[in-house]
Amino acid sequence: MPTVKVHTGEHTELIDITSQISALIPSGMDSGICTVFSMHTTAGLTINENADADVRKDIIFSLDKMVPWTNSMYRHAEGNSAAHVKASLMGISLTIPVSRGRLQLGTWQCVYFCEFDGPRSREVRVEFIGNSK
Repeated sequence: MPTVKVHTGEHTELIDITSQISALIPSGMDSGICTVFSMHTTAGLTINENADADVRKDIIFSLDKMVPWTNSMYRHAEGNSAAHVKASLMGISLTIPVSRGRLQLGTWQCVYFCEFDGPRSREVRVEFIGNSK
């Protein structure tokens, strides 16, 4: 199964992986779907705007406000409960339509890998189901 390797450099960051996913579209694929799946419990995936970097900062800020890293009520012994909660909120998989051999994303959309417990080396699985030309 095709894989996108992601090496994160920050504790929390959103990394655009759209071009890596697009590069995996099978040659000759005309239409279908692409499923993207994070192999991790402390990282997620989302589709959002790629034109303004402040959108990523706003998402991170809002998630940090909703789910702070430190909370005396967390029970998970590893100390990364917030990362698990954020990954669950963002989700770990996406389904993207493919048409004419291209991901069908909106003008300002991209696929973000959402790191919540970095820096780490991560893996995203990509599966294509569809019709050839």
